[in-house]
Amino acid sequence: MPVRRQGRSPVDRGKQGMKRSVASDGQGIPLNLVAARANEHDSPLLEPTLAGIVDMIGPLPQYRDLRGDDEFPNVHLDRGYDSRKSRDLLDRLGFDAHIAAKGQPAPIQAGQRWPVERLHSWMNGYGKLRRCTDKRKVIVEFYLYLAAALVVIRRLINQARSRYRWPARPTTRRLR
Repeated sequence: MPVRRQGRSPVDRGKQGMKRSVASDGQGIPLNLVAARANEHDSPLLEPTLAGIVDMIGPLPQYRDLRGDDEFPNVHLDRGYDSRKSRDLLDRLGFDAHIAAKGQPAPIQAGQRWPVERLHSWMNGYGKLRRCTDKRKVIVEFYLYLAAALVVIRRLINQARSRYRWPARPTTRRLR
């Protein structure tokens, strides 16, 4: 029996759906992707998403802030991850957690999630990913990784446009 990555949508019970958990850097470049059924909670996806980064890249380096204190890589999460289990996982993996508290208005740091939200928007621009009805894990992950690769390529081309000149350089900001 193949592993399924799609299930019923929690909003419309008659509709199939898929969700993705994405970890990105500060510029919106995807570092790891995990797909799951839409009716599952987000918090169980945190471990495979972040552990995948550590598995692929290795342990993330510490850095020093302006005061000279050691800092760990930051993770900005929404209220759905506000639990002891999530905080313990982040400590074990070596991340500094910035999690919005349940029942309170979102703090200022919640605005630092915009690179991830923008990445989701870019990935939603690929129609096959929005309309993916296949239930097989291999097919769903193929489309996710393809969309992530296209996002990275587009970011590289846009950065090169502003830094370098070459004869066939695109003249418009919109890449086709």
